[in-house]
This record gives sequence, C-alpha cells and structure tokens, in this order.
Amino acid sequence: MVPSRYMGGDRNLTSVTMFVLLGISEEKELQLSLFPVFLVIYLVTLFWNLGLIILIRMDSHLHTPMYFFLSVLSSIDICYTTSISPRMLSDFFKDKKVISFIACASQFFMASWMGQAECCLLAAMAYDRYVAIGHPLQYSTIMAPGFCWKKAAGAIVCGFLSGLVESITGFELYYCGPNLIQHFFCNIPEIMSLSCSNPFIGQMSLFLVILFVAGGSMVIVLLSYGFIAASIIKLSSVKGSAKAFNTCASHLAVVTLFYGTALAVYLHPSSGNYTKQNKFLSIFYIIIIPMLNPFIYSLRNKEIKEALRRVVKRATHLSH
Repeated sequence: MVPSRYMGGDRNLTSVTMFVLLGISEEKELQLSLFPVFLVIYLVTLFWNLGLIILIRMDSHLHTPMYFFLSVLSSIDICYTTSISPRMLSDFFKDKKVISFIACASQFFMASWMGQAECCLLAAMAYDRYVAIGHPLQYSTIMAPGFCWKKAAGAIVCGFLSGLVESITGFELYYCGPNLIQHFFCNIPEIMSLSCSNPFIGQMSLFLVILFVAGGSMVIVLLSYGFIAASIIKLSSVKGSAKAFNTCASHLAVVTLFYGTALAVYLHPSSGNYTKQNKFLSIFYIIIIPMLNPFIYSLRNKEIKEALRRVVKRATHLSH
C-alpha cells in the first residue's frame, strides 16, 4: 500500500525491486587501488581462521572449552566477512553497484545473524574465563562439553532469531524510491531511511534487538570481568595474577574492538557527517576485526604456538 502522503500526485510510484550501493567511494581510481588491499585482507581472514580451526581440531592439547569457543568464533568470523566481502570486491569493478531487493535482504540477514551470534559468543567466552579464574577446581565440571555445545548453539540460535526479526521488520516496509544506499553493503539503518512508509516499528525493533542482544551480552561481559578482576586481586602471587590476566587480555581486546566499533555505528545517525565515519567503522568491525581475531588470540598464546610446532613437526616426520 502506498503511504497517504503520496496519494493523488502525478508521480507513478512503484515498489523498489533493486537498490544501488554507493560503495566505499565513488572515485573509480580509488576503488581500483583499494581492491587488492581488501582482497588480501579477505584471503588472510579465511586462511588464518580456517588454519586456527584446523589446528584446534588436530591438536588434542587444545581440546578445551576456551579453544572450542575460539574455533566457533573463527567459524562465525568466516561467515560474517564472507556475507559482505565477496560482493564488495566484485562491486569495485562496477560503475553501478546494483543489488536486488531479495539479495539485499539476504545479505543483511546473514551479516546480522553472524554479528549478533558473535556478541552472544563473546559473552559465553567471558563467562568461560570467569569460571577458569574464579572457580578453577570446578572448571572442568561447570564447563563440561555438553554445556559448551549448548552455549555455542544458543549463541547461533539467538543470532539467527534476532537477525530474522531485524530483517523482517526492516524489509517489510514500503520502498518506492529513492533506492541509493549510502554504504558498501545493505545496512538496515541506511535502508530504513529510504522507506516511503513509517519506519518507526522497524527502528524500534532494531533498537530493542541491539538493547537485548548486544546490550545483554555486554552486561554479561562486564559482570564476568568484574568478577575476574575481583578474583585476580585476591591472588597473593604476582605470577599467578599475571598469568590470570594474560588469559583474559586477548579476549578483552577482541571484545573492546568489536563492541566499540559496532555500537559506534548503530548509535550514531546514518546521515550527514556520520556517513563516512560509519563506513570506516563498518569496514573495521566487519572486515578488519575478523582478520585480527586469530592474530590477537595467537600472538601471546604459548599453547597455540606449541600446538603449531607439534603439528609442523608431525607433518615433517610424516613427509620423511
């Protein structure tokens, strides 16, 4: 149904079946120079995350809850960046970056699903670190394999449902034009701003999902790290305190980067001076962070380095 404010005019209004993405930049030369950069980032993301998943599966020393969650995080990051990067890379060579309504809705749903799932998984990982430091003697009992699988499945289901709600409420709005999306992917705030119908319900749904899923996950993370800090303070050994902090430092860095950039995008308006800033921040949390996560977790992690040495030694031995 066409909104009443468009009724009675001479303009022939029809439903939008295609959107046009304006991309990272409208400058052709800049787009071509950015292509190899983002291609390398995407390939490195796939290589390191897949490598980390394979390493964790191959080495029995890494069959612990922390590394189980880390392998799930790598799987989510692969799906997350793949929902955006391949199309974005192909768009660098297009003068008009056209995407169908259905493809746009599907792209946003997949990105939202993975993004919300990552929020929930980061909360589960924070809880895992709290149990490891706060209740080390009960750790293996509390973080039993069945419980870990339920946590991971819960994160994925929660992401799926929240992404579905956002997609349905956002894409059931009436779109009659314009159809230019001020972004390099189908991001729902920019899309809802193009609606010819009242976007209030869609905006409220988006706000509530962010509040309950992202906000709820952040509360769990903050509470977990509050209890972790209290547990570390109680440790009499300086060496023990340093070791406890090191086990959390990587996860805390990932949480800060992901939540900081994602919330900065969704809490700012998607028009005016914030458009370029939102594009930059979106690049960071959708494309850069999935590449950085394996580096952050592996850089100071002795267990991963030792596992890599064992796998390389085993492979070298077999080749001879």
